[in-house]
Amino acid sequence: MSTTVQEIETAADALVAAFAEGRLDDYFGAFAPEATFVFHTTPRRLGSTAEYRALWQEWVEQDGFRVLGCTSSARLVQPYGDTAVFSHDVETLVATNAGEETVHERETIVFARSEDGAWLAVHEHLSPRTTA
Repeated sequence: MSTTVQEIETAADALVAAFAEGRLDDYFGAFAPEATFVFHTTPRRLGSTAEYRALWQEWVEQDGFRVLGCTSSARLVQPYGDTAVFSHDVETLVATNAGEETVHERETIVFARSEDGAWLAVHEHLSPRTTA
């Protein structure tokens, strides 16, 4: 396994763990400020990490949204120089005012190496995943 693949896996593990554990500062800190987000649950692309964080806060305030856990599987890292594509299946347990739900999705995260050498997520795309 190449060093780049290991670095991306480490960055992805940290991002997923922060998400799963509700450590929002760490989670949003894993994204570049200018990152973009495409979610099947929202009607438009989000144009920055700040925009996503504001939407997250709306979910919390309006629906009591919180993440109770997240599992990553079927992982693939594809490095391309100073960028890499990380894709995986995610199973997320969420809670809202309506109760708990397990959500099955596929996710692609594009990472880019920053000037200081760290890998930051610059794009995230979520789509629903059927379970067979």
